[in-house]
Amino acid sequence: MANEIIIREARRDDLKALIAMTADDIGGHRDTQSEDALPDYERAFETIAASPDQTLFVAELAGEVVGTFQTAITTTLTGRGKSFMIIEAVQTRSDMRGQGIGARMIEFCIEKARARGLARVQLISNAKRKDAHRFYERLGFEPSHLGFKMVLK
Repeated sequence: MANEIIIREARRDDLKALIAMTADDIGGHRDTQSEDALPDYERAFETIAASPDQTLFVAELAGEVVGTFQTAITTTLTGRGKSFMIIEAVQTRSDMRGQGIGARMIEFCIEKARARGLARVQLISNAKRKDAHRFYERLGFEPSHLGFKMVLK
């Protein structure tokens, strides 16, 4: 079916489309499509690809990359040592929002986590993204914690 959303692991040749999505985001991460930054993105891609606990995914529709997200599996002593999934860097191409792509990506994560017997899935969202917060709540997420960041130079 041509309109089926396909979720697959990201490939190196997806990088330009992924960089374009991150550069278009309101998150303030200073992402850019400048060729000067390409080596930084390539290094990050290789680091993620080499990690047994991290996976970068894309959502594809009609052969085009229309979304992306990353998962990481972690284990802590809290919760009796159970492992859980962190969902990070969720992006839907701005011209494709509202078409079920984000929901399909999150559902994919939940399915993967359940299949692995993980205790939970969790994510953080930029405080400015009120529409995203409503979206996550509609999918069953609860705003249970307050996150903090410190930018290091």
